[in-house]
Amino acid sequence: MKKYSTLGYQAAQERESAQISLVLTWLSLAAILTLIGIGAKAWSSAHYSHAFALWGFILPVAANMAWFAIYRNRDVQKTGLLVTVSFLFTYLIASGGESNTGPLWFYVFPPLLFFLTNLKTGTLILLLVYLVAIIVFQFPGLPFVQAEYSSDFKLRFFASLTFESIFCFVLEASRLKARNELLDLALTHEHAAKTDELTGLSNRRDILNRLSEEFSRYQRTGHHFSIVLIDLDLFKNINDHYGHSAGDAALKQFAIVVQSVIRQTDVAARWGGEEFLLLLPDTSLIPALTLAERLRSEVAQETFSFHGQDLPITMSAGVCSISQADSIDNMLRQADLHLYSAKEAGRNRIAPRVRSQAADAQNVPSA
Repeated sequence: MKKYSTLGYQAAQERESAQISLVLTWLSLAAILTLIGIGAKAWSSAHYSHAFALWGFILPVAANMAWFAIYRNRDVQKTGLLVTVSFLFTYLIASGGESNTGPLWFYVFPPLLFFLTNLKTGTLILLLVYLVAIIVFQFPGLPFVQAEYSSDFKLRFFASLTFESIFCFVLEASRLKARNELLDLALTHEHAAKTDELTGLSNRRDILNRLSEEFSRYQRTGHHFSIVLIDLDLFKNINDHYGHSAGDAALKQFAIVVQSVIRQTDVAARWGGEEFLLLLPDTSLIPALTLAERLRSEVAQETFSFHGQDLPITMSAGVCSISQADSIDNMLRQADLHLYSAKEAGRNRIAPRVRSQAADAQNVPSA
């Protein structure tokens, strides 16, 4: 499940990042319109320097939007907007805005901050901004501070801002917890939909999707691939003589052997009943036959047992490469024909036939 989970989380995070980028684009546009509006209000009230300062913040917001539109770098988009907003709120607190109402805009900052960052980073930045606000409030004589606030205002401001920050933190933590639980649940269902419950291998639906993807890759790039269709020999006798529980145990043990032989890039699936299918990417016919023969040899040497009883398990397999077919259906048909030939020839063998080194050695004519 680890592989599925990784891919699932990556896909979910990509979708979430795309949604956040879209929201930030609209927020940036709203910020520009708001700055234009309150700048015009300041101009009409003869606060010309304040108006120019507000309009000046439009430039970095617009530049950040343009940068993202060109380079599509989401991290830069987040950082750029966050830095711009931080400087804007610092200016509003230090200047007081109109009638010392500038700090009131700061209430927008906590929800935006937790939206753009994680809980830990958001809390650290928020504490830093708190420190800036305390310095401005406590030292009105500093060169960059133009406003002076009453003690009652400062008390109410910090009390209400602290409440809002805690409230935003709790909401964001709850949202993230619910999101992760839903994502884990979705990934669990996704994994179950792609996995054979008994063996833990891919199921028929998943391997068919992977075959389709591999065939599309072959059409685009020309990379060959092969398949191995496997059937456990006389498996019905196992169920009849030892019971279905023994048969299930044999299937599980066979799946373990398969996974120990195939490569990390290969995919093993339970095709149905006692049939299995291997997908071997970037593999032509001869290497596929070699791998299938190695698996057959491992299965023949493996001791399959259930409750102290040895189970006679061997396998036959048919191999087909994409070079021998022009479609997935034809590949499966050819592999099935080869599997039938292997069984007709006596079982416990691979078709097309691959002679093991031991067999070759036995067949060398004596001098």
